[in-house]
Amino acid sequence: MRKFLKISFLTVVLLLSVGWLGVWLGQNRIIGLFVAGLNQHLRVPVQASRLEVSVVDQFPRLSVTLHDVVMHGSLPQDTVRLARARRLYCAFDAWDLLAGRYRVREITLADARVHIRRDARGVGNYHILRPDTTAPAAEEPFGLELEGIRLERVQAVYEDASRQQYFALQTPDLLATVGVTDVQVTVTATGAAQVQTLRLGPDDYFRAKQLQLRTTLTVDRRRHELTLEPSEIRVGPAAYAVQGTINYQGATQLNLQATATGADVESVLALLPSRLTRPLAGYRSRGQVYFAGTVQGELSARQNPAVAVQFGCREASVFHPQYRQTIDHLQLTGSFRNGPAHAARTAVLTLQKVQGQLAGRPFGGDLRLANFADPQLDLNLHADLDVAQAVRFFPLTAVQTAQGEAQLRLQLHGKLRTIKQQPTARQVAGELTLRHVTLRLRAFHQPFTDLNGRLLLQGSDVAVPALSGRLGNSDFRGRGTLGNVTAWALRPGQTLRLDATVASHLLDFNQLLYAYQPAASPGGAGTGGGAEAAGLRVPATLALSVRAEAQQVRFRRLRGRHLQGTIRLRNQVFSSAGLSLQAAGGAVSVRGTVDARSPQLLKASTVASCQHLPLDSLFYVFEDFGQQFLTARHLRGQLTATAESDTYFDEHLSPLTDRLEAEVTATIRNGELLNFEPMQKLSMVASRATLRHLRFAELHNRLYVQSRTVYLPEMDIRSNVRAASLIRVTGTHTFDQQLDYHVQIPLLPGLLPRVLTRADGPVLRLGIRGSESDFAVRYETGSAPTLPNSTPPAPSRPVTTPAAGPAATPARPADRPSFELKKPVKKPAQPQVGEYFEF
Repeated sequence: MRKFLKISFLTVVLLLSVGWLGVWLGQNRIIGLFVAGLNQHLRVPVQASRLEVSVVDQFPRLSVTLHDVVMHGSLPQDTVRLARARRLYCAFDAWDLLAGRYRVREITLADARVHIRRDARGVGNYHILRPDTTAPAAEEPFGLELEGIRLERVQAVYEDASRQQYFALQTPDLLATVGVTDVQVTVTATGAAQVQTLRLGPDDYFRAKQLQLRTTLTVDRRRHELTLEPSEIRVGPAAYAVQGTINYQGATQLNLQATATGADVESVLALLPSRLTRPLAGYRSRGQVYFAGTVQGELSARQNPAVAVQFGCREASVFHPQYRQTIDHLQLTGSFRNGPAHAARTAVLTLQKVQGQLAGRPFGGDLRLANFADPQLDLNLHADLDVAQAVRFFPLTAVQTAQGEAQLRLQLHGKLRTIKQQPTARQVAGELTLRHVTLRLRAFHQPFTDLNGRLLLQGSDVAVPALSGRLGNSDFRGRGTLGNVTAWALRPGQTLRLDATVASHLLDFNQLLYAYQPAASPGGAGTGGGAEAAGLRVPATLALSVRAEAQQVRFRRLRGRHLQGTIRLRNQVFSSAGLSLQAAGGAVSVRGTVDARSPQLLKASTVASCQHLPLDSLFYVFEDFGQQFLTARHLRGQLTATAESDTYFDEHLSPLTDRLEAEVTATIRNGELLNFEPMQKLSMVASRATLRHLRFAELHNRLYVQSRTVYLPEMDIRSNVRAASLIRVTGTHTFDQQLDYHVQIPLLPGLLPRVLTRADGPVLRLGIRGSESDFAVRYETGSAPTLPNSTPPAPSRPVTTPAAGPAATPARPADRPSFELKKPVKKPAQPQVGEYFEF
């Protein structure tokens, strides 16, 4: 046995050696015949760095191996090479050496790039074979009798400029058999292919997909027709069967059929361009998805073929791995046709018998979309929803988190453009029922909680028969109508109108004024590259008219009751003809406007009035108006006043005092001044106990606020002090707490012998100057001082008070009485001007 193996081995070696020797001796003749055969069969030149005959490259066959091959295309003056390859193997049988006639049985192309293209006129660069030499005669020494083609690491590109098509694929190892006759080329291919893209117009299909091919096609060169026998293309677990014919004599005529088995949602989406699948790219599926379709007719720049597709799924599941939500038991049937005109205007998409469950809650409906150029929509949808699960499965940009239950019924019938603009109740109808829903919106600091109610969609409006809930600490319940809802939701820049009646147990404006805080707009003004500052932010697309009632109101120290009135909003400007509120022990009413177009600078133009408002409560609620000179602990009495003002606020809702302008007409009854330090300086006219509790029956004056200064025209104060029952006061008080008050006290004759005595009685003149924490009371002598600061500058706007009539001119100091013109009696003990007068 060992001897037999040894003999066999030596025989094989001998035969190989003889064969190699014969090849080496006849190499030049074989290469010469090969080159002559190429020139006979090819219309284009082929270049190679070297040619050689090899025994081992395609063993057991012999081969002519071409290195660094370059093949030109058939288009004249075309600079793009048809093919470039590292190696090209042309294999033939060993006994062809003995017969002297060489037939190429197999071609192997390795490490190559093939670029097939058609120019803008539709002329291709691949016409490289001479038509009368495809079948060699028996007596010819060299010819083609291909039995197979192997492509190893070959990149193939097809480009059609006339049809805007571009195909690119990579073949790591593709086997093909080719049968060539004078009129037909038959190719059977099996193997893997890496598709880079199949581009049709602007869309890329099959992008970066791994395919397994098993196909047989026949090219009839005389009839210019390609016949695709039943073939299979596998993409992952999905298998697509394709067959039909493509005739390219003149305009392309298609007659193709395709079916899919074992497909799921992502394998179907993988076939489509990203612009169509981007919203669904993250979803995964389980279960059976099927479709079958046909493409028939002319494909050209003037006409499209007829397309008909039927598809559906049975017991499928769709889930999103990031949100971990699943639609179970999904079933539907659908179809698509591009209609009689083979165009978008006659295309129809239908979805029927749609059923499924989201988080165990059922939904269903059907859809018909016709005329893709001007869409006609027919939609019926019904769903029972767990709001939290629904928002996780279909994330909404405006919603951060949600909880609760909802029921949805929706019907849409009509042109989509009509639905977006001004639909009728017959075209758009629906109902949404909310039960204990909680919504945390990204643009709101406080969540909406415990939402219960019904919303009825009727055309472009939503009727709200009843809705209740909470926003932070505030609660609300009401009814009303939302107008222009569909246009506002579907088209940017549309206005949402709200007309409602709202009642509340508590409105907490500490939260409500800061509740709406939208994210900063990129590059928006004032952002400084970061988030925009807080403030009262009002949507520009919101208009409302709300009749409000609230049992309690809170804002800082304010605790109000029985708020009533109507608030309107348009173009980011709030207005009210009248709001009434019981607060601080009295009644308050306000009318006016608040301009919120700039969140960093709000303007409030208001007319406010109050009746019988306790002074100490007023000063407490308004935090002593930011000063410590005269505070709530100093005052008692009831205020009745009307104030007209223009007030500006910054993004933190803090008033900008340098822009404040106001006119206040005030009457104080049963007033009391308690433990007011400047009054203690008047102990020479009354006892300190009396001055600690100064009472006055009625006080009336008109105050002005402008340029951070309160102007106090001269007013008479009639008090309970017998020796100084009348006190005249005038002056200014700045927001920096700088005081400049002037006081005149007519005294009973003979009460103070050293005080100035006039014809009509003695008068004590005092000046109070300084800051609220460091002020001085000085004695003033001579004639009445000129007080330029006691009258404000001219207002920047006309003052109008509809309820009070024309505004009165600010009071000026009264004409000096005759006794003030009389020179004072000179006495040695009289203090000089500017000296302190200590009592």
